[in-house]
Amino acid sequence: MNSSFCKARTLSVAALALLLSACSVTPPAEPELPFSLPDHFNAAPASAYAPAEHWWGDFADDELNRFVDTALVSNPGVAQALARARIAEARVRLNRADQLPMVGVGLGSTRQRQNLGTIAAPSAQAGGDMYIISNNHNAALDVSWELDLWGRLSALTAAARADYLASAEQLRGLRQSVAAQVVQLYFDNVHARAQVELSERTVETLTEMSRQIGNRVDVGIASPADAMLSEANLGSAQAGLEQRREALERNLRQLEILLGRYPAGRLQTADVLPGVPASPTAGIPAQLLERRPDVRAAELALLGAGYQLGAAQRSFLPSLSLSGSAGYAGSQFSELFSSSNLVWSIAGQILQPIFQGGRLVAQVDVAEGQQSEALHAYAETALNALSEVESLLAVETLLQRREQTLDASASAAEEAVRVSYNRYQQGIDPFLNVLESQQRALDGRSAYITARLARIENRIALHLALGGGFDNQTERAEQPAEDDAANSRMTPRTTRNP
Repeated sequence: MNSSFCKARTLSVAALALLLSACSVTPPAEPELPFSLPDHFNAAPASAYAPAEHWWGDFADDELNRFVDTALVSNPGVAQALARARIAEARVRLNRADQLPMVGVGLGSTRQRQNLGTIAAPSAQAGGDMYIISNNHNAALDVSWELDLWGRLSALTAAARADYLASAEQLRGLRQSVAAQVVQLYFDNVHARAQVELSERTVETLTEMSRQIGNRVDVGIASPADAMLSEANLGSAQAGLEQRREALERNLRQLEILLGRYPAGRLQTADVLPGVPASPTAGIPAQLLERRPDVRAAELALLGAGYQLGAAQRSFLPSLSLSGSAGYAGSQFSELFSSSNLVWSIAGQILQPIFQGGRLVAQVDVAEGQQSEALHAYAETALNALSEVESLLAVETLLQRREQTLDASASAAEEAVRVSYNRYQQGIDPFLNVLESQQRALDGRSAYITARLARIENRIALHLALGGGFDNQTERAEQPAEDDAANSRMTPRTTRNP
């Protein structure tokens, strides 16, 4: 007995079990994640999650708020996701329509000639053709309906609905992502402006210092080498300024594209990075998995795969189709709708698949593979979501301490510039000490500004990772009444391990 025959026999037994239990609805078993969830995030104390619908408002920047509102309306990616959601919703209606009777009205008219043959005339003249010209007019109402006895069509409709809800979650996730990208790029531009402003102040300071050193060289107090070093330092600072201006121009245009605007580089942003708002509460891991759009979409994809498997298994059962037609048919249109011209027909068909070259078995195998893939994809998505939150929470304090340390270091380096230059003017220290302190001051203050940006970036990523905002109470897929043992191997919801 080969493996193909064994598989076919197993599926036949499964089909018979479905047939016997078609009238009873058994709740599907709920699969569990391959890992357990703690009571709270390890990187943060236990707390209740407080959803922030417009968390970017905590930065108190009206221009930023306007940019986010614009992007959520004008961003091409959001428009594409909205179109995909509409397509998925239309597919639900298409699948639901397959469960309903199809009704059509037809009106036809036919005129035809029918040859009967050729007859010979009694004289020597040629004979003639015999024919009949007839008219046929008809008007009919046609009905056809495949009865969903075993819930196959219902399962397909439920799968389409799960896909629609998944696309809605993807839309919500994309809106969250676009909002976070706008906030990120906005503060990238603020950071770039702050770096440009720092470089401009540095160039101004070095220009004045170079002028003073030049005067000292002219009167013989300083060495010409000091003037050359001062000019070289000034040139390096000017090149750094142009590099920072280049970064600002690029960032401005990226933000304009995200807003759906022409990249002209004309947006205006703040010049100084704001303070970092208080950290949001994270809630508990189980709640995170229930509100994250990507996790919800993966869960709904798992649900849809379960329904697809149920539909594939039901394909082994017989299908019942009904059709009917009623109307009028006659040769005279004026008398078409008389009672004597009434015609009707009713037909029924039961079709039991017997041999299809392994097609039905292959469909079940494909559906089982897709279901298994969806299950592992859901677990991977859930793990990534939990990892993101844990990592972002863990580095919050580290980034704050780094910023404070760099601020103190930059302040000390700036004071060292003043002291070293005074000592140089007094002839105590060489000019190289001044150059070194200047470079340290510039690097230190630039690093401090970048550290502030890193804290803001982490806060943006944390809000995004927590998955709040934009109607996070998305409708959950309801299990249709037709769902029975065929879907008992998969549930629309996953178990949350305590």
